[in-house]
Amino acid sequence: MTASAEVPVRQQESSQTPLRKDIQGLRALAVALVVLFHLWPGKISGGYIGVDVFLVISGYLITSHLLKKPPRKAPDLWKFWARRLRRLLPAALVVLTVTAVAVRLVAPGTMWTETAKQIIASALYVQNWALAAGSVDYMSADAVDSPVQHFWSLSVEEQFYLVWPLLILTVAWLVSRRLGRRGISTSSEAADRATIRLARTVIAAVVLVSLTISIWVTAVEPSAAYFITPTRIWELGLGGLAATFTTVGARNPDSKLAAILAWAGIAAVFAAAYWYTGSTPFPGAAALLPVVGTAVILLADTRHPLSPTAFLKHRHVQWLGDVSYSVYLWHWPLIALVPFVSNGSLGMLDKAVIIVATLVLAGISKVHVEDRFRFAKPHAPVRSSFQFAAVGMMVVVALGSLQWTEAEVRKDIAAEELAAVEEEGNPCLGAAALVKGSAECPVDKDAKVVPGPELAKKDKADIDEARCFPERSYDEKMSCTFGSGDKKVALVGNSHARHWLPALRELAEEKNWTIDTYIISRCTATDAKQQFDTEKKSQDCYEWGQWAQEQTKGDKYDLVITSERQSSPIMGHSLKDSGPAAVEGYESYLKRWADAGTNVLAIKDPTFPGTDIPECVAKNPDDHTVCSGSPSDWKIADPLVQAIKNIDRKDVDYQSFDHLICAPDRCRAVNGGVITYSDASHLTSTYVKTMAPYMAKPIEEALQR
Repeated sequence: MTASAEVPVRQQESSQTPLRKDIQGLRALAVALVVLFHLWPGKISGGYIGVDVFLVISGYLITSHLLKKPPRKAPDLWKFWARRLRRLLPAALVVLTVTAVAVRLVAPGTMWTETAKQIIASALYVQNWALAAGSVDYMSADAVDSPVQHFWSLSVEEQFYLVWPLLILTVAWLVSRRLGRRGISTSSEAADRATIRLARTVIAAVVLVSLTISIWVTAVEPSAAYFITPTRIWELGLGGLAATFTTVGARNPDSKLAAILAWAGIAAVFAAAYWYTGSTPFPGAAALLPVVGTAVILLADTRHPLSPTAFLKHRHVQWLGDVSYSVYLWHWPLIALVPFVSNGSLGMLDKAVIIVATLVLAGISKVHVEDRFRFAKPHAPVRSSFQFAAVGMMVVVALGSLQWTEAEVRKDIAAEELAAVEEEGNPCLGAAALVKGSAECPVDKDAKVVPGPELAKKDKADIDEARCFPERSYDEKMSCTFGSGDKKVALVGNSHARHWLPALRELAEEKNWTIDTYIISRCTATDAKQQFDTEKKSQDCYEWGQWAQEQTKGDKYDLVITSERQSSPIMGHSLKDSGPAAVEGYESYLKRWADAGTNVLAIKDPTFPGTDIPECVAKNPDDHTVCSGSPSDWKIADPLVQAIKNIDRKDVDYQSFDHLICAPDRCRAVNGGVITYSDASHLTSTYVKTMAPYMAKPIEEALQR
């Protein structure tokens, strides 16, 4: 989202056209909605629609500007793009640079790699596609929000600015060619009217196609749909379509109809802001309410004393509209990074400081960055704007690359330290410290840990995810084999089954087993259908569970090991209230396994903290024990284990290894010098390997049943 588009009706760009104060006021309203949503999401749950208000405004203003003087040749395009670069890039590059430095100074090293990648993507204006690619990564679902993720909307706009003048140029060329054959001048009023009519038709077609794509992709992959350009272009396009019509206010500034339309548009925007929530499928059809509402306000263009303009033209509102671009740029890095300084979640004082700092920085940026670079120097060649942009973008990309390189070097060092520790044969390494007790293996709160926090974030079971671990869609049926021993073991479940694989592979090599995996992201093997963000995913997940059972039931395997985390609600229930339905779904599933003569061992989903452990350890290098908690606080319900207790079948049993993760009185982020979790719930591969010797006996006993 951005207030980025310059107002083509500003006096500096067209001395005959006055500044529309209602548009400046709309900008203020839009940025206020977004900032308040980010600070108080529970109070204004749909405030994210401020982004959509901005997109419509940008489409309207840019199209108005282009239609007023359509580009007809290459130099016109270069001049347009040069103006956009001077308007948008300086402030954006300043914020990206300051954010990169701030992340290096105050944020834990676990954030550096991902933030560096996103800073580079933001500088190149492809951030929306980078976020879309990562939006379905459940294994990264617990990651901290990037301080530059808000640049996704600027990326959408910049891509729009790249393509839209080409569209208008094509329209103008077609009109001039047609009129030229009829001997009509391209500078005549007839040519202007023809250009607007054809532009209206073309833009309407673009809006229709993009809206259709938006509705479809939102239904199929809503997480990615939120960011990608094809699902958002219609919002800018609808603003552009509005620009092809004469406003009601232009015909009659004091029109009561215009005032009524403006209030209807304001009502639509506020209704979406307060009614919509994070679970609203968006953008899709739901975006029509705020988008059409904004377009109606723009078409109203009212100056009636009882219209919303009476409020929107207030000087404080106008000032906020003037600085809205910088407000948007600065507010999110502050929200993302202040908790690392204040050591916790944002309190009222933190939020007040963020608001004040945002407004101050925005005011400074507006005067000393935006206004300073907005206009080219007299007689300066157009290429100077592009040279400036290229150098600025290269500097930010280089800065991001340096941060990325440093993070990777730290990971390499952490990997070397881990290898050295594993070679030492430390008798108190990892789970061994819990087995032997604190008397023999005392806790050293400031000892160097392995893997280092940066490496721990990526320390997951080593498998070929493209072949072994469906994550983007549940209609893929994948199985992988590890080892070639006589005893055949199947591993069934989601990512909380996957994190046991490092220990099972070590045991397979030692005990002469073969392990086949039937694992998937988030989805669980059960008869209870789960609620995902699309009906297709829910159905595909259910069918995957039936397929996994069909592949493993009976005497096909000497043992089927299953383990899962219930992280999605059961259909018709909230996640909080899904417990009984989840247990029921597992009971029928387990009974069918048992009726087929399947030897099943469930591994209880281990106790986990719910907060990102590597990040906490990185923030507290001198005392990692502050990242610990009591077993009662970390305790979780496992419906799979409860179902096993309920059905009481001899060939279906469970085993808990919580004693290898938590001491009786304390669950620690680091045990025996090893970071236990790779995020908020998944065990690190390194730690699970240290558990292997102590997992062997109960698993072997299950194999002998």
